[in-house]
Amino acid sequence: MARVEPIPREDLPQHEPMFQMVEQAMGFVPSSMPTMAKAPGLLEAFSGLAGTITRMGEIDRGLGQMIANVASHSAGCRYCQAHTAAHASEAGVDDEKIANVWEFETDDRFSDAERAALRVARDAAEVPNAVTDEQFAELHTHYTEGQIVQIVATISLFGYLNRWNDTMATTLEAEPLAFATEHFGDKGWAVGKHA
Repeated sequence: MARVEPIPREDLPQHEPMFQMVEQAMGFVPSSMPTMAKAPGLLEAFSGLAGTITRMGEIDRGLGQMIANVASHSAGCRYCQAHTAAHASEAGVDDEKIANVWEFETDDRFSDAERAALRVARDAAEVPNAVTDEQFAELHTHYTEGQIVQIVATISLFGYLNRWNDTMATTLEAEPLAFATEHFGDKGWAVGKHA
C-alpha cells in the first residue's frame, strides 16, 4: 500500500493535459505522478526533466529502457523494473533479451556497445557509485558525448524514480504488472501492492 495516498486524477484538472500526454505515450498514468502533485511545482518540474531526457534522441529508446531497467535492478526498485521492461518491449526489444538483461555480460544477444552502457548503468546505480575510468573510456569507444550524456541522464533520472517509488511504496499499475508477471513469473508481483 502506498505510504502517501495519490490525489485522485479528477481532483487535478490543471494537470489533465499532461496526464493525457503521458497516458497516450505509456498507456496509463503512473501512480507516482498524482502523488508528486501534492508538492506545488514538483510534478511539473519532474515531468519537464523526464520529458527532456527521454526526448533527447541521442540513443535508441529500447537501449534507454534497458539502461533504466539495469539501473533500477541494481538499485532494487522492482516498480521501475516492471515499467522499464514493459517499455523496452514496446520499443521493440526482444522479450527474451529483456528477461536476460541482467545477464548482459555473457548473453550473446547484447552487443559490446550495449554491454558498455549497461555496465555503467549497473555500477552507477550502486551506492557508492562504482563506475570506473576504464568503463567510461569504453563508453567513448561506442558512443558520442551527446549519447553518453543521455545515458548518464537516464541513469540519474531513474535514480530519482527508484528512490521516490521505493520510499513512497508506489502501487504498481496493472499494465506493467501484467508484463512483469507474464515475463518474469510469480516473484511477488501483485495488483495493488508496491512492487
